[in-house]
Amino acid sequence: LGKKQEGAEPMSNFEHTVATILCCTCGEAIPPNPSNMCVNCLRSQVDITEGISKQVTVFWCKGCGRYLSPPNYWLHAELESKELMGYCLKRMKGLNKVKLVDASWIWTEPHSRRLKLKITIQREAFRGTILQQAFITEFIVQNFFCPDCHKVEAKDTWDSVCQLRQHVDHMRTFLWLEQVILKHKANTNCVKIKEHPDGLDFYFSVHNHCTKFLGFLQSVLPIRWKQAKQLQSHDMKSNYFRYTYSYSVEIPSICKDVLVCLPKQMNNQMGGHSPLLLCHKVSNVLHFIDPFSLREISMGPEYWNHPFRHCCDRAHQQEFIVMEIEPLGVTRGKLALAEVTVARASDLGRNDITFNTVTHLGNILQHGDSVAGYDLSTINVNDEDMAALRGRTVRSEIVLVKKLYPNRRKRSRRRHWDVKKLDMEADTNRGTDDVRMRNMEEFMRDLEEDPEMRSQIELFKVPGVEHPDEDMEEEGDEDFPEVQMSELLDAVNSLTL
Repeated sequence: LGKKQEGAEPMSNFEHTVATILCCTCGEAIPPNPSNMCVNCLRSQVDITEGISKQVTVFWCKGCGRYLSPPNYWLHAELESKELMGYCLKRMKGLNKVKLVDASWIWTEPHSRRLKLKITIQREAFRGTILQQAFITEFIVQNFFCPDCHKVEAKDTWDSVCQLRQHVDHMRTFLWLEQVILKHKANTNCVKIKEHPDGLDFYFSVHNHCTKFLGFLQSVLPIRWKQAKQLQSHDMKSNYFRYTYSYSVEIPSICKDVLVCLPKQMNNQMGGHSPLLLCHKVSNVLHFIDPFSLREISMGPEYWNHPFRHCCDRAHQQEFIVMEIEPLGVTRGKLALAEVTVARASDLGRNDITFNTVTHLGNILQHGDSVAGYDLSTINVNDEDMAALRGRTVRSEIVLVKKLYPNRRKRSRRRHWDVKKLDMEADTNRGTDDVRMRNMEEFMRDLEEDPEMRSQIELFKVPGVEHPDEDMEEEGDEDFPEVQMSELLDAVNSLTL
């Protein structure tokens, strides 16, 4: 090996020049490529967006807000959502021949009936040469009624109807059920809701929607139903038959805070204890409690094996004042037995008649509180309803139901919350406006006094109405379960859906 020459630079410091060629079109020096053209000339000579739709028409149903995906599928999608972008890209022709790099929305006026997408694609122009280009596609939105909305506008093309009935003289159950339906959006597929004197009719254009709604009712109430169908038309050649289905659904007449007397046969099956029970909760199961022993009984579908009526309802309740109360030491959850001395509120200042009884409200009542209850000695009931009590001794003829807040009710003020309402056809035979307002006011009071009942529905803020100040609370109502702002949702423009 020869010796390294002094002053020679290492080979790594030599600069390498990149070979260039001249563009065959404009003569600009460019790195070598298979097309022998610069990028600008290549774009002017080759359009990689050729064959891709730049303007597409999409059909949108004004009635339900869905988009038509041919041939017959209708898609729910919000404006500028991922679902709508995927729908628009699928409607474009020629996009499957290129590589999609990016897609984004371009804002347009809501009333312009136009949707715009900026799309970036890549495509091989020549062998080994890949170009990337961005372009804008415009989608024209045209109104087109879907078949379901056509049936709704026709107003007489329903396929199934669910006739919900409860044979009582008030509407509190249906007012509560209305809120539960709205919370779970069970009315989405209803084409029409009609009011009747003892219930509601729900109309559906698809039979499966009606059966789904029926399953929802089973999850919230102990119902029973009967099905009937009627042939509307048929085609013998194609073996096609069109029926309309009717479901007659019955809700038990047992409501919250009513007093019942179990039939003898059912009472024997339940253990043969006192048949006099108080209904303290209604869900998909009826919950009863013995106010004198805290014994609880639950009935689901077995209620319909031996259905019975209530013997006393809210119309028979009287107001009592607690004079003395002494706990007995027996508790079950929030309830506790207590021996209490009460007097009728109407007798105060007139006589000194008092009553001794046992109540399940030992943890709730205090001296001086007002309480609603039944006085069995003054109530005229049907003998058949009380047949199970023959030969039995009732521990007390006074049955206390729930605590009242009379001082609270004396103040008239606007509520800072409200509930939504279903859009339905009203029935003039159901009652006057005064009756409707009275039923609605009783329902709103039940919501105010029962936090558990409020948790089952949605309450909304009323704009412009402030929450009542706690300092304004009157004496004796400190434990009133006020509706808190944390329980309320933001108000909407219209509370009728």
